[in-house]
Amino acid sequence: MDLFAAKASYLSPLGWINVTVEEDAVTELLFSDHPFKQNTFVSDVLIAAIRQLEDYFIGVRNDFELKLNPRGTDFQIRVWQELLKIPFGKTLSYHELSARLGDEKSIRAAATANVKNPIAIIIPCHRVIGSNGSLTGYAGGIEKKSWLLHHEKGVYTPTLFEDKNTIVQ
Repeated sequence: MDLFAAKASYLSPLGWINVTVEEDAVTELLFSDHPFKQNTFVSDVLIAAIRQLEDYFIGVRNDFELKLNPRGTDFQIRVWQELLKIPFGKTLSYHELSARLGDEKSIRAAATANVKNPIAIIIPCHRVIGSNGSLTGYAGGIEKKSWLLHHEKGVYTPTLFEDKNTIVQ
């Protein structure tokens, strides 16, 4: 961890979200069962990240205006850059994601990169769904994924193929 790292925890409607900023960029935004211990260093970027998260959850922000620096392999970074192109309130299937990456056979690799996204919500991995419309694989849990999609669309309607028990009502 960089000497200039700042950390803060935000209590969202979905539980704790821990945010890490290094230098002038967000490097992690992860759901957690526990908040970070008190931080001694606060940055303008960290304050902006928390404010923008708060705006997102109260429904007045659709896009984030933060510099991001997720750490991963070249392929993972390509996947995460593609996720940033999915508009607010829209979804994309894993198959469509792999096609956008130039290799429809890379579905599993794209799904694995999606799950390893270190900057949840801002890099919207929750917007990737199964080809049949089902909610699949989300590091924060299917309930959080469902909640986020519902929040962004206003109303999320499950498909016939989806397990109704995974929808947060």
